[in-house]
Amino acid sequence: MTAARSSPAFSIHDIPFSMHGSWFGISPVVAQRTRAEDLHLVSHQNGMHAVLCLVPLDATTGDRAETSVETTPSLLEWVDDGGRIRLAYESPDTVRLRGEGLGLRITAAAAALTPFTGTYFHRDPVVGAHTFTSYETGRRYRITVLSGSIAEVSGSQALGSGDRGLTITPDAGGVWEAAVEELDSARRPFTPSQSFGRVMEAAEHAFATFADAVAPWRSSATPAAELAAYVLWSATVRPVSLVTRPAVLMSKHWMDKVWSWDHCFNALALGPGVPTLAWDQFSLPFDHQDESGALPDSVTHSEVLYNFVKPPIHGWTLGHLRRRLPEPLGRMQLTEIYRRLGRWTDFWLSSRCAPGAALPHYQHGNDSGWDNATTFDPERLVVTADLAAFLTLQLRELAALATELGLPDEARRWTRTAEVTQAAMLDELWTGERFVARGVDSSQTWSTSSLLDLMPVALGEHLPENVSAVLAARIEAHLTPYGLATELPTSPHYRPDGYWRGPIWAPATVLIEDGLRRGGHHHLADEISARFRALCETHGFAENFDALTGTGLRDRAYTWTAAAYLLLAEAHELRSAAPTTAAHAGG
Repeated sequence: MTAARSSPAFSIHDIPFSMHGSWFGISPVVAQRTRAEDLHLVSHQNGMHAVLCLVPLDATTGDRAETSVETTPSLLEWVDDGGRIRLAYESPDTVRLRGEGLGLRITAAAAALTPFTGTYFHRDPVVGAHTFTSYETGRRYRITVLSGSIAEVSGSQALGSGDRGLTITPDAGGVWEAAVEELDSARRPFTPSQSFGRVMEAAEHAFATFADAVAPWRSSATPAAELAAYVLWSATVRPVSLVTRPAVLMSKHWMDKVWSWDHCFNALALGPGVPTLAWDQFSLPFDHQDESGALPDSVTHSEVLYNFVKPPIHGWTLGHLRRRLPEPLGRMQLTEIYRRLGRWTDFWLSSRCAPGAALPHYQHGNDSGWDNATTFDPERLVVTADLAAFLTLQLRELAALATELGLPDEARRWTRTAEVTQAAMLDELWTGERFVARGVDSSQTWSTSSLLDLMPVALGEHLPENVSAVLAARIEAHLTPYGLATELPTSPHYRPDGYWRGPIWAPATVLIEDGLRRGGHHHLADEISARFRALCETHGFAENFDALTGTGLRDRAYTWTAAAYLLLAEAHELRSAAPTTAAHAGG
């Protein structure tokens, strides 16, 4: 297979321009579902905050220039007939700009111009640069003009609301350069160590190295692989505050957190090529495991939330991840993750099992990851088959770990619990035709048209053949031309943009494709993979997709979608190269 080496262009309206390790990006998306007319520097420290507004100007008249924006992984450009402005990352906290024939107005973002908070602006006489101090992010943004002129400064040292910023214009030669830094309190004056051209080359090399590591198998048959790699690369932030490791955020739009099941898919996609980063993704939520053994719902720069949990797919993930890593985990890593995964499992077996119950329950749809799935319409405290299936897989992985660590008694205990859990799932929730959910308080059972009810297919080879066959047939009914609808399109509860009541989602696709393949349903797994890959190649890496039109919905630069594409595309490439190899999404 020959790797595709083109540098993919993308729309700045869908995917922000950023760099591996950076906590900010350049984007018109300034809040949830909110786009500004101009590009902004948007920081994700202490939440998502538009800090600076960047407006290209006609160098002759000083009026706003009507430019188009062109973006590749290493370069952002504003272009019009009179010139261009180029922007590239020199480091994760510094961007360099070079303008030719256009000026640039840099101002505090409109959202930050609020009385008594907002952004303070002044010229720092020590370093000779202008600084915006953001109350929202708790950081400073320093503008150093390297060549050209500062034509206008407004609002310096002003308090309260009001315009503040500066305008950079070319000198007689028609060119100017500047640097913008995100910093904490102070640092030495910015001095360029390399030309703007070298900055671009270094950024291009950094991304190309990552893409080659993550998707060395890419070819013309996987046209979205390089852009998928960029979505993961650019959404990665360096460790800061509560983010204890390098972390792939779900997005550098408004979904700028690490949720405690989203991270699993990113870890799997990164495993073979960047194993240290992959292990960091898998481990990060476990760094915040509480005394009960529960993982947090989410982690971000300045908050860790424990009000909900996420489903225990971590045993399934760990089994696949260990097979994908180029080197086996050392004994210390195995021991640590065995302890952590055991505590997470015990949480479900104790804190989420009602007295006398054989099966654990969710307390809300959010706990399942399928927030508003119709499975949770009758009641919220619900025993479901997907939870039992995921927990069974996790128990089996714990048994395998215990065996490797020389703990035979514990291995037998985990194996016995796995068998009991799966048997209870089939005895209590399988009707012979479908799985039902059961209310914890009412003990009533019900079935729905949600794809969530079919997720026990993730058990793969562990399911009885008759159950597996029925689930496969029901799953096929959810398959539209674009992928798996999370609610049957014929259901009265189906909504085109209904979150988990219709749209296609990456995690359900990967889990089901893998379970079907392990259960022997290769043709259906192939079809699901092909349709999801085509969906991403046509409509990008949105948070979810309209199941009947393929249109991307919600956040349009979602990393677990990009990760899912990479997993499925890699497995397809490997199967194509070696048809007899039983490759699947997990390895």
